[in-house]
Amino acid sequence: MNAEPLRSAAARPAADPADDLVRWAAFSCVLVPVVLVVYGSSFAGATGSALGLMAVTTVCRLLLRQSERAAAEERARRTPATPGRHGRGALSAHHSGRHGGGCTPQG
Repeated sequence: MNAEPLRSAAARPAADPADDLVRWAAFSCVLVPVVLVVYGSSFAGATGSALGLMAVTTVCRLLLRQSERAAAEERARRTPATPGRHGRGALSAHHSGRHGGGCTPQG
């Protein structure tokens, strides 16, 4: 039994969800015109549909990448340079020392 394909698949880094989305979109850019031709559409119409789908896919990919870059910059900007926000400094009302015994009145 050859376990090499399993090891190589496990050794690869996790795929980017955006890359998966782009791959499926590219697949549809090929599949849709084929289906159109099979079901009687003209070759010119199928080619036009393919070009339109490729244009939409390209624009969506560019917007997706731009959004990912903006989100990464926002995360980097929000990351505090000082120790965590929930340090031992001032305690909020929710984290003020000992907690009571639940909802029962103390008395």
